[in-house]
Amino acid sequence: MEDGEDEYDVDAALQAALDRLTLLNQAAAVLSSTLDAVEGLRRLCRVLVPALADWCVADLMDEEGRLDRVCVAHHDPAAVLTGLTGALPVAAGTASGPLSRVLRGAGPLLLSADRMPAPETVPDALHAIDIDLFERLGGETLIVAPLRARRRVLGALTVVRDAGRPPLTESDLALVDDLTHRIALAVDNARLHTETQAIAARMQRSLLPPVLPVVGGLGIAARYAPAAATAQVGGDWYDSFVLPQGDTTLIIGDVTGHDLRAAVTMSQLRNMLRGIACDRQEPPGKILARLDTAASALYPNQTATCVYGLLKGPVGGPYELDWARAGHPPPLLITPDGDTSYLEDAHGMLLGVDPHVERQSANTPLPPGGTLLLYTDGLIERRGESLDQSLTRLRQHAAALVHHDLDVLCDELLTGLAADSHDDIALLALRLPAAQEPAS
Repeated sequence: MEDGEDEYDVDAALQAALDRLTLLNQAAAVLSSTLDAVEGLRRLCRVLVPALADWCVADLMDEEGRLDRVCVAHHDPAAVLTGLTGALPVAAGTASGPLSRVLRGAGPLLLSADRMPAPETVPDALHAIDIDLFERLGGETLIVAPLRARRRVLGALTVVRDAGRPPLTESDLALVDDLTHRIALAVDNARLHTETQAIAARMQRSLLPPVLPVVGGLGIAARYAPAAATAQVGGDWYDSFVLPQGDTTLIIGDVTGHDLRAAVTMSQLRNMLRGIACDRQEPPGKILARLDTAASALYPNQTATCVYGLLKGPVGGPYELDWARAGHPPPLLITPDGDTSYLEDAHGMLLGVDPHVERQSANTPLPPGGTLLLYTDGLIERRGESLDQSLTRLRQHAAALVHHDLDVLCDELLTGLAADSHDDIALLALRLPAAQEPAS
C-alpha cells in the first residue's frame, strides 16, 4: 500500500470494480438469453435499474432511419410510464440535442441535467421529448451513448441518476460505453438472425410447388411452416400434380437435416420423383424404389422419408388411393362423420438406406366427402412424448376440424399443433367430393 493510501479506499475501489464486473456479466447473460432485440433491451434495462441508474431509456433505429423508443425502465414500481414508448420523430440534420448528436455518430456523452439546453433554444424535436421526460421522471446526471456496430448507429441508451445518489462519473461513462458496444452487437446479431430466418423461409418456399392442381370436385390444400426456433432451412416438402394418364399424385417428404444441403437435396428429390412418376406408370412402391436407386447414386449417405400416393377414380368419385411410404409417418384418413384411421400399410424403410430393398404398394378406398392428411413429423413430434401420444393428438384435432373448410383445417392444425414445434412442417390435405344423391 502506498503512503497516504487508506485501506478503506482500496476496499472501495475493489468493490466498485467487482460491481462493474458483475453488472457486465449480468448484461451479457440477459443479452444472450433471447434473439429478440427489443426483448433483450427490455431485460437489460431491468438489470441497469437500479444497479447503475434510477431510470433508463433504450431507443432503436431501423434500416430506414426510423427511431423507436422501445423501453423506459424506472426503479420505482409505482412510476407511471404509460405513453413513453413508441415511434419518435426523425432528427433533423442540424439538431443539436444530446440524443440527436449521438444518433449522428457522436461518442457517449456525460451530462448534468441543469446544463442541458432549454428546448426553446434548440430546434430539436427529440430534445424537446427528452426534456419533457426529465421533467416527468426527474434526474440530475445522465449518460447518452450510441449503440454502434459495424460502423452503423443502431440506436441509443440513456441512463439517468437522481439527486439522491452520487452523480454519474467518467468511470461510469466508460462502463456505459462498454455496455453499449455489447448491446449493439447483440442487437445486430438479433437483426441478422431475423433477416436470415426470413431469407431461409423464402428460399424454402421457393423450392416448393408454386401452385397445386385444380381437379374437378377435389379440394387440395398445402402449408409449409418453418421452425420458429431456428433460421436454418430444412428438408420438408410436399407436392401434387396430375400425371399424363390422369391420376393425381399426393406426395409428402422430409430429407434428414436442417441445413442448405438438406434443402437442395429436397429440391432435387422432388424433381427426380416428378420425372420418374411422369415417365413410369408403375405402382407407388416401384416408383419409390426407382427414386431410392437414383438418390443413393447421386446423394450417398443422405436419407429421406416419403409418402407417394396416386389418387385414382372418375371425376366425382368413387376414389381410391394407391400408395407407399418410406419411413414416413402414416397418412391420416378422416371420414365426414369424424372417424379417423391411419394408413399403416405399405411401410418401407427410409430412402438412402438400401436401394435394393423391395417396396410394397397398398390400395385404400376413400370415403366420399372424406379428408386425407399427409404431414411431416414436425406437426406431431414433441420432446418427451411418445409417438402414440403424438398421433392421438393429431387424430383428435383433425376429427374436430373435419367439418371446416380445407384451408381452415390446415391453418387450425398449424395453430393448434405447431406453435411449440422445433422442426419445420409440411402439410398436404385432400378433400373428396361428397356422395351424390341418387337420381329419382
